[in-house]
Amino acid sequence: MRSKLGSRVAEAAEIALATRKHVTALDVLTGLRWLRGRDVDTWRQGRAGDLERLAAVDASRMAEAIAHLREWAVDGGLVANEAAYTSAGRDRRPLRFTTAGGEELERSFRVHWVSPDMTEAARRRLEERQNRAPDLVAVAPVESWTCAGCAATTRVDTAARTTEPAGDRTADLTGFMITEADQPFCLTCADMDHLLFLPAGDAALSRRAKKGSGLSAVVVRYNRRRKRYERLGILVEEAALALAEEQCFADEEVRLRRRERDRERRAGEDVTFQAAMAGEIRRLFPGCPPDRAEAVALHAGQRGSGRVGRTAAARVFDENAITLAVVASVRHLDTDYDRLLMSGVPRMEARDRIRARVEEVLAGWRSASRR
Repeated sequence: MRSKLGSRVAEAAEIALATRKHVTALDVLTGLRWLRGRDVDTWRQGRAGDLERLAAVDASRMAEAIAHLREWAVDGGLVANEAAYTSAGRDRRPLRFTTAGGEELERSFRVHWVSPDMTEAARRRLEERQNRAPDLVAVAPVESWTCAGCAATTRVDTAARTTEPAGDRTADLTGFMITEADQPFCLTCADMDHLLFLPAGDAALSRRAKKGSGLSAVVVRYNRRRKRYERLGILVEEAALALAEEQCFADEEVRLRRRERDRERRAGEDVTFQAAMAGEIRRLFPGCPPDRAEAVALHAGQRGSGRVGRTAAARVFDENAITLAVVASVRHLDTDYDRLLMSGVPRMEARDRIRARVEEVLAGWRSASRR
């Protein structure tokens, strides 16, 4: 009989295993809501001394969850692989999970549990990918900051927080920062100011330019609305970019045809996924009108939306994720929630006010009677 925490760990682990055929400590800690995705990104960028200081719990509680993960994985016959965690900052230092934990505890967090159904070749590819040094990451900050090298302060105004860098290679790079030894440095002090900024948008050009560049970095910015870091483009050497442009020009027609085929394939996959999601909504809420179930699935499962229907949990039809999608629909369409927000009521207070109405609608839909 699992404890409450053990059951929560197992649920998070099962979702990760169904989605990616392997489970990590980060999958569990984020699945438990002890860490947010942006916290993990900040840690990977090398801008935090250890992961514990960003978590909602201390090292002992994190270790307890990982012990439950190990027990679940061993019972399921999963294979243990230890992975390297390296900073995406300029120093490339090993990342720590805890503030003061010993090497044995740190090692327990680095273990990845792999499905026994994965072939040996696939396991080797996964291990190589996990142990590969991450891309260097340069951040376009949303707050003013001071370089630890030259002490120059870069000020960011409110308008700049919501706009993208210039859509050409002449974009001002002085605002970008890169981390070294937990400290922010401008690109000049990091010896990277000779690179050109290539905005995101052309995947083939970006891939080829990055491959040919001896030094490169991914540029990201934190999106306050979506609460996540988003890729803006890459920094690459000028010669590599020029060569990549020549290669893309030579096979442009072939890539256009391939993109069209991929677009049609993805559209078909989305239709299938949304239909299956609507069916799952009807299974959990048999009283939900069919057209409403389809509308919820279409909205929540839209590709690239970042909504709950596109999460890893929803893609394996986790009951909690599906319920959250339905709750969101009821909140907006069957209550006064939007009106309360427009009148200035704080979001959490507005949710408290309409909670009884949401539960009333859900209770009706959980009944077997069709409306």
